[in-house]
Amino acid sequence: QVQLVESGGGLVQAGGSLRLSCAASRRTFSNSAMGWFRQAPGKEREFVASISWDGGHTISSDSVRGRFTISRDNPTNTMFLQMNTLEPGDTAVYYCAASTKPWASSRDYEYGYWGQGTRVTVSS
Repeated sequence: QVQLVESGGGLVQAGGSLRLSCAASRRTFSNSAMGWFRQAPGKEREFVASISWDGGHTISSDSVRGRFTISRDNPTNTMFLQMNTLEPGDTAVYYCAASTKPWASSRDYEYGYWGQGTRVTVSS
């Protein structure tokens, strides 16, 4: 069983930055693609970014491309989301997820493990 724990959320002003981390509980992390999703109040969960098992390929949603960067460190079983130039529209609970596949994907049904989420609030 893979356990995922997010950290790094908080309150930030528009234009600011945050770095989210996701710590995975075991080494199968290194064979799986990882992703970040988010859910804003009253909205459905949406894809943010994903990274392949080896970190060689990343994809991101149109709304965050150029502002958010996903990365991973396999030796420490940790994934990151660097979020810059934050906007009030980025306010959401951010979830880390581990895929059942090695390639990056925006399809949430390909992710078999989910963290509990970390809240990000961007004030205007």
